[in-house]
Amino acid sequence: MTLLQKICLCITIIGGITWGLIGLLDFNIIEAIFGVDSMIPRVIYSLVGLASLINIGILLMDLDRHD
Repeated sequence: MTLLQKICLCITIIGGITWGLIGLLDFNIIEAIFGVDSMIPRVIYSLVGLASLINIGILLMDLDRHD
């Protein structure tokens, strides 16, 4: 795994935990930390989305490999 892949995986895991908190407890930790009207949550959500797209590419590349 490359460094970029590890970073994207960590960001995606953090995003998954955030969505789990929203789904289970109706608690958005990102907005609780940075505020609802701040631009920072939008940047964080955008980074999570970008990391997820990169992870999809990684998944498809791994599916093509026949070890």
